[in-house]
Amino acid sequence: MEWWFTLDLAGVMVVAVTGCLAAARKRLDLFGAVVFAVLTGVGGGTLRDLLLDVPVFWIQKPVYVLAAAGTGLITFVWMRYCRIPHGTLRVADALALGLFTLLGTQKALAVGAHPVIAVVMGLSTGVAGGAIRDVLAAETPMILGREIYASASLLGATLIVTISWLEIAPPWGAAIGFVATVGLRLAAIRWGLQLPSAIARG
Repeated sequence: MEWWFTLDLAGVMVVAVTGCLAAARKRLDLFGAVVFAVLTGVGGGTLRDLLLDVPVFWIQKPVYVLAAAGTGLITFVWMRYCRIPHGTLRVADALALGLFTLLGTQKALAVGAHPVIAVVMGLSTGVAGGAIRDVLAAETPMILGREIYASASLLGATLIVTISWLEIAPPWGAAIGFVATVGLRLAAIRWGLQLPSAIARG
């Protein structure tokens, strides 16, 4: 479907931006920034397709790789000549989290996966790209931290699956899941919301 392809491509490009921004923080060169952008952009979708045992999306349509690389190149040039607004990486990452959570969940439902598996696919697709980016940047992946990150993706995927199960019009489920994921993540960034940590008793 045309809307699916457009949304999927947009998700790859948004995540690619976060990869390039992370590369900039490590002061990598142009090649390193583009590699970050591509691996971050296609990482979540690749994991999703491998787990669902369906053809990997960017192998079928190399335009995804070209879009990620092009986005990385444009972002790199932009960073060279323009000041990056504070918090750009986090905001872009929140949008990417919402998009890929939506895409992963919807694709799993489209191939007939069990609702629980659809939620897992939404979660894994949402966080995988960011985890790959953080590992490449030698940073602790946000999914392992106390920040509300993976839990925001889990909420969004669960809402999408639940609304689909209730047989409400698909666009509503997708919209609500996306807004919930991005909204919770941005709220966590704005107000420093965190999950409780494990406390060892001495």
